[in-house]
Amino acid sequence: MKRVYVNEEWCLGCHLCEYNCAFANSGQDNMAKALRDAVIRPSIRVEENGKVCFAVSCRHCDEPLCVYNCISGALTRRGGVISIDADKCVGCYTCVLSCPYGCITPTFDGVMQKCELCAENGGSPACVEGCPNKAIVFEER
Repeated sequence: MKRVYVNEEWCLGCHLCEYNCAFANSGQDNMAKALRDAVIRPSIRVEENGKVCFAVSCRHCDEPLCVYNCISGALTRRGGVISIDADKCVGCYTCVLSCPYGCITPTFDGVMQKCELCAENGGSPACVEGCPNKAIVFEER
């Protein structure tokens, strides 16, 4: 299965992956209008450790602890992609505590969110498409 991978040596820490992710999930067709004056909550985030920058997103684990521990059944794994049903999420944070990679975060509504590989947005992850240095790739390894 294809997954999002990050080549840390190429990451500039520009955060464009975060903006492209937020825009892709905004439901709007104009990035400037969608994100102007908005506090974004992307499903991918850039972390910095000294001089090393890297993007963190869902690994779509083969043994997903988040899915196993979700008390409401909001998290499911289909075709290798782990997704969240926002209508079922009760905002208990159990998945956040279960994810060893810190890839699940709350939205402003208290419902959890995570990378779903842009399955609803055309299937090509926006973070990958928007990375100017090609530090983020979508491939099978």
